[in-house]
Amino acid sequence: MNTYRKTAITAGILFILCTATSIIGPSLVNSVLSAPDYLNQLAGIPGQTTAAAIIEFLWAATGAGIAIVLYPLLKRYNRASAISAVVFRVIEGVFVLVGTFGLLSLFNLSHEFVSTNAASASSYQASGSALLDLREWAHGSFVLISFSLGSMFYSTVLYRSRLIPRWLSGWGIVGAVLCLGATLYSTFNSDFGFSAVNTAFNAPIGLQEMVLAVWLMVKGFNQSAIGSESIKTKLDEKALAYSK
Repeated sequence: MNTYRKTAITAGILFILCTATSIIGPSLVNSVLSAPDYLNQLAGIPGQTTAAAIIEFLWAATGAGIAIVLYPLLKRYNRASAISAVVFRVIEGVFVLVGTFGLLSLFNLSHEFVSTNAASASSYQASGSALLDLREWAHGSFVLISFSLGSMFYSTVLYRSRLIPRWLSGWGIVGAVLCLGATLYSTFNSDFGFSAVNTAFNAPIGLQEMVLAVWLMVKGFNQSAIGSESIKTKLDEKALAYSK
């Protein structure tokens, strides 16, 4: 198995893991966090909260890992775009962790809240509301903005290089643009979560990434595109040597 085949399989696995963890992690606590008495309820689910935090750490790592794994190949076609993809997906991971630390802080606050008296309850509720806002803005806005920009950069390189079929990389570009548009709309309206707009505009990129993951694991990259770039690189190196 050559290096590029291993890269394709690894990237495909990371795409699936990133999508799965981004859904499973938050889903473990979202119903509790949306309840009016979320501080009381959160204190009673330590196992779910810990599991959600661990899964969200994996979400952050796998998201950044996708661009990092693809970088050695994509830099041969466009170094600036390959670096930009890594930067934005690492930023995405940072904001995922910001939201996760918000959850863990809320969990600690909930234990203090259930043992406090009614007189000081309002201060805990105010702190809880601030931490909830932090998590919602981190995951609902900044994560998706960084993700869509990172996806746009590597999808553009994949499109131009023909490393995968253009219908698939083009789908990724369009999906990333739609995701970015929906996220900006949600940000300006503070309307995060599974609203009709968010679901409709984020579905294309979610589906595209799963199709891309399967394609990479089964088909891999276009070997003729890799071969032609290798020849071009060698000719460029020879031309540079002669010029000296």
